[in-house]
Amino acid sequence: MPVTYEECIKACLECMEACNGCYDACLKEEDVKMMAECIRLDRECADMCAFAAKAMQSNSPFAKQICQLCAEICEACGNACKNHEHHEHCRKCAESCFRCAEICRQMAS
Repeated sequence: MPVTYEECIKACLECMEACNGCYDACLKEEDVKMMAECIRLDRECADMCAFAAKAMQSNSPFAKQICQLCAEICEACGNACKNHEHHEHCRKCAESCFRCAEICRQMAS
């Protein structure tokens, strides 16, 4: 069954929330320098997920391409967070990113 805009928007918004939470938690970690890539990608991924959700909500003619890019950024963010799985916020964020990437990929195809 094909993914609906509604399902994809929900995944994007959940991922955005996870990335924003992870971003905030990473800034409070002892070794912030070590978390730099994770922090950077959390920001980028949260922004992209918000943008993708907005594109779908407004029925953008570019929604599929935007979802494809969103999937790539979610994948990159998930991989960065996976490197810090000992932090609960990173583990949860990685799961959310990979789920969103999967749904966005289906939406784009």
